Amino acid sequence: MTGTRTAGHELVRVLVAFGRALRARGISVGSGDISTYCAAMVPLDPTDLVDLYWAGRTSLISRHEDIAGYDDVFREFFLGERNPVEELLQLTARSTAESEAVLQVPAVDPAGSEQEEDEALLGLVASNVETLRHKSFAACTPDELAALRRIMERIRLTPPQRRTRRTRPSSRGRRPDLRRTVRESLRMHGEPVHLRWKRRRHKLRPLVLILDVSGSMADYSRALLQFAHSARRATQRVEVFCFGTRLTRITVPLQRRSPDQALAEAAELVVDWEGGTRIGDSLDEFVRGWGRRGVCRGGVVVICSDGLDRGTPDTLATAMERLSRLCHHIVWMNPHRGEDPGHRPRTIGMMVAEPHIDVLLSGHDLSSLAELAELLPTLAR
Repeated sequence: MTGTRTAGHELVRVLVAFGRALRARGISVGSGDISTYCAAMVPLDPTDLVDLYWAGRTSLISRHEDIAGYDDVFREFFLGERNPVEELLQLTARSTAESEAVLQVPAVDPAGSEQEEDEALLGLVASNVETLRHKSFAACTPDELAALRRIMERIRLTPPQRRTRRTRPSSRGRRPDLRRTVRESLRMHGEPVHLRWKRRRHKLRPLVLILDVSGSMADYSRALLQFAHSARRATQRVEVFCFGTRLTRITVPLQRRSPDQALAEAAELVVDWEGGTRIGDSLDEFVRGWGRRGVCRGGVVVICSDGLDRGTPDTLATAMERLSRLCHHIVWMNPHRGEDPGHRPRTIGMMVAEPHIDVLLSGHDLSSLAELAELLPTLAR
C-alpha cells in the first residue's frame, strides 16, 4: 500500500506540473481540467506515452489552435532531459495491481493560492477515486459527474460472440477442409500434401440497450445515456432505445463524436423525458416492431429500469416472455438494487419481469457499469 500511495503522489505531482507547464506556454488550463486529467488517467497506464498524450489532449485542450502548443509542451515535458515517465515507471512497478487505481495527493503547500486550488480539487477527484467508482450517480455532484463521464468514455464494451455455420481456413482444428486439401493436391499434380483444416466463424451478437428515462430514473438517466454513447462509439453492433410512456430509438444521435451534442440530440427526440413509466407497453412496442425485424434476434438485451410500471402487469409479462424467446440473454439493471446481492424486487414490475431475467445487476455507479462490461463477453453461450 505504501508503494501505491507513493506512485499516486508522484502521478498527481507530474500531472499538476504538466498543467502548469501548459499555463506557462499561454494555454488556458483550469484546475478543473487538471482534476479531470487525473481522473481520466486512473484506468490507464501512466507509463504509456500514448495514454498520457490523448488523455491530456482530451481533458486539457478545448481549442484547435492550442494543439500545436500542447504537442510542443508534451514533447519538452515528457521527452526532455528530465523524464518524469521513467520515475513513474519505477514507482508503478512497486505498486500492486489491486491498488493501481488509488491515488492520494501530497500535503498542501501553503505558499501560493494557485497551488492550493489545484491540490484541493485534486484531493476531491484523485485521492478519492476508488470512492468515486462506488458512489451512486444520484449522490454525485456536477463536478464528480463530469469526472465520471471522462472515465466512462474509456469503457469499452465487447458484445459476446456466437459461432456461425460458415467456416474459415485454420492452421489447426477438428474439421478437415477437404476442398482446400484436394485443391492443393491438384496444384501439386496429385502429390500428397498436408491436410488442411477449417473452423467455424465467430460473429458478434447484437447488443440492445433499453433505458428508462422516466421521472423515477432522473438521477441515473444521464449517466446511463453517457454509458450508452460510449458503447455505441465502441462497436456498431449496438442499438439504443429510451422509454418513459413510449419507446424512442436514439441510436442515430448517439453516433455523434461529441457526448454533449449526442445527448442533446437524443433528448430532443425523447418527448416523454422524466415523465411517467409504462414499461410493459414500451417493451411490447419494441418486440412487435424492432424485435420482429431481427434487431435483437440472438442478441443480448440490457434493460435499465427501476421497475416502477404504471401499466398493466399482464402486458409486461407477455412482452418479457416474447422478448426472452427472441433474444439470447436479458440483463436487467436496477439502480435501486445497489450493493445488496440479496436484494429482492419489491415493485410489481420487477416481480413480473424477474422470471424472464437471466442476469440482474445494479447499474447505480461506475463499478456496476464496469461489471456489465466484464460480463458481456462471457455470455457467448
